[in-house]
Amino acid sequence: MTRPWGTRLLLLTIPLALVDSADLDKTKVKVLRELKKVSPSSANVRQCLWFAMQEFNRESAEKHLFQVVKVLQVHLQVTDCLEYLIEAEIARTNCRKLPNSNESCVPKENPRLEKIRRCTFLVGALPWHSDFTVMRKECVDV
Repeated sequence: MTRPWGTRLLLLTIPLALVDSADLDKTKVKVLRELKKVSPSSANVRQCLWFAMQEFNRESAEKHLFQVVKVLQVHLQVTDCLEYLIEAEIARTNCRKLPNSNESCVPKENPRLEKIRRCTFLVGALPWHSDFTVMRKECVDV
């Protein structure tokens, strides 16, 4: 006695559908606490911003370093980590990118050389493990 092909095909596709739906659940990040405004002066925010600027300067094609001149706002969302959404103004400094440089950098004041950008950084943090990741970075010239 042979079974119809339709039944066999159905039995083969059910496990595939279950695997696909299970994979979708794994990629979703569960939000434990929605975005909430937090103080830019908190230690975790300062660590995240420092890390974001290190990454920005490392990846930038600019010959000079940038530094934060003003933090505009910071929001925190709790998922599987602490996600800090930081909006800041950054400016080109007088310091060139040099390894092991301990110079005191200040923003350029010459209008020809001055460059100010408004950046939004999304930084994932597990500060108790000293683990930081720049999840997203967007900058526009001001």
